[in-house]
Amino acid sequence: TRMSWTLGIFFWCFSGSLAGVAILAVGVWVKVDSGSLLGVLDNIKDAPAELGQLANVAYLLMGVGGVLLIMGFLGCCGAMKESRCMLMLFFIIILIIFIAEVAGCVVVLVFQPLAKEVLEDLSEKVVDSIQRDYGKDESLTSLWNGTMEQFKCCGYRNYTDFDGSPFQEKPTNPTYPPTCCIKTETCTAAAAERSNVNGCFTMLLNLIEDNAVIIGAVGLGIAALEIAAMVVSMVLYQQIGNK
Repeated sequence: TRMSWTLGIFFWCFSGSLAGVAILAVGVWVKVDSGSLLGVLDNIKDAPAELGQLANVAYLLMGVGGVLLIMGFLGCCGAMKESRCMLMLFFIIILIIFIAEVAGCVVVLVFQPLAKEVLEDLSEKVVDSIQRDYGKDESLTSLWNGTMEQFKCCGYRNYTDFDGSPFQEKPTNPTYPPTCCIKTETCTAAAAERSNVNGCFTMLLNLIEDNAVIIGAVGLGIAALEIAAMVVSMVLYQQIGNK
């Protein structure tokens, strides 16, 4: 009956609003969690375009989440007023969101297997940047320090990335940044070797893989809800037209 389909729309509106909050939260988390590491790579010349696409996925998720919240209200109004115009608008926007989500998931799924290869290819350029500018370029130095403190990592590969950098030329500085050593002692080569802190390459690779799994799982769940919403809205649209 039409009442059953109307209740179906209401159910989707509630579920869609919750899903919108979930997607918005995941988007914000991906952006905050990956911002500093991807910011470091943005300073590297000739960095692969895929890195920028990965960062854009966070904005896509936030946009989709916000629109889903609005769609919850639109779907409720369309069902309550039995407005075919609002139901059709509801269907079209949900379809657009569905296509955008598929595009975002494709970017993530395609990039994930290539992540290790891309990041390894960047290794030489990143290390050259560290050895040339870390300790001299305040912007890059601050970005690296923030990244290493946040992710508890050292350099791109390991502490040796700082060998020959301007940082070591200042007599007031220890041999290596403090984050390269676990203890609070002066971070000498021996202390850094004993600490064996992971490079940020490893942390970034783990970040990409973890985010891809979460984004994929959320995307599959939301896609199922969106397909159901489109079916229910079109059935109700048809029944309202036949009354």
